[in-house]
Amino acid sequence: MIKKVLVSATINGESTEFLCEPQQSLLEVLRDVLNLTGAKEGCNDGNCGACSVLLDGRLVNSCLVLAAEIEGRTVTTVEGLASWEGLHPLQQSFIEQDALQCGYCTPGMLIAAKALLDRNPDPTDEEIRTWLAGNLCRCTGYDKIVRAVRAAARQMKD
Repeated sequence: MIKKVLVSATINGESTEFLCEPQQSLLEVLRDVLNLTGAKEGCNDGNCGACSVLLDGRLVNSCLVLAAEIEGRTVTTVEGLASWEGLHPLQQSFIEQDALQCGYCTPGMLIAAKALLDRNPDPTDEEIRTWLAGNLCRCTGYDKIVRAVRAAARQMKD
C-alpha cells in the first residue's frame, strides 16, 4: 500500500490541500483530484505544452512536475485566468481573433502567452512565436494565435 502525501498549495489564488501518491504528476492531481480539467494530457512527456501551468509564475509542463513538489507553492491554471468580472484579455482576444479550433491546445497556449506577457508586455511577433514554440497545435496555423497574443498585449498596455 502506497502512503499518500498531504500537500498544501495555492491554486488559482485559493489555499488548497489535497492527498496524492508520491509518484502522481501535478497534471494527474489537477485533473483527477481537483477537477481542474483545463490542462490537457497530450504527450505526457513534456513535448506538446497542452498541460502548461504557471508554477510560482514560471511556465512548466504539469505532466513533468510531481504534485508533491508543489508544497507551499503557487499554481495558476487556465481556470485561474478569468475573474468574476470577465475573461482575461488573452482569452477574449483568442475568441475575437479566431485563434482556436478544437480547443485542445488552447489552455496551454493561453498559459504560455500569459507567462510571456508577464515578462515582456510588448513582444514582437518573433518573440511570441519563440515563446509559444513549446505548444503544439495540430488544427490551425499559428498566425491567428500570434495575432491574438499581440492584440491582448496592446489591450493590456492600454
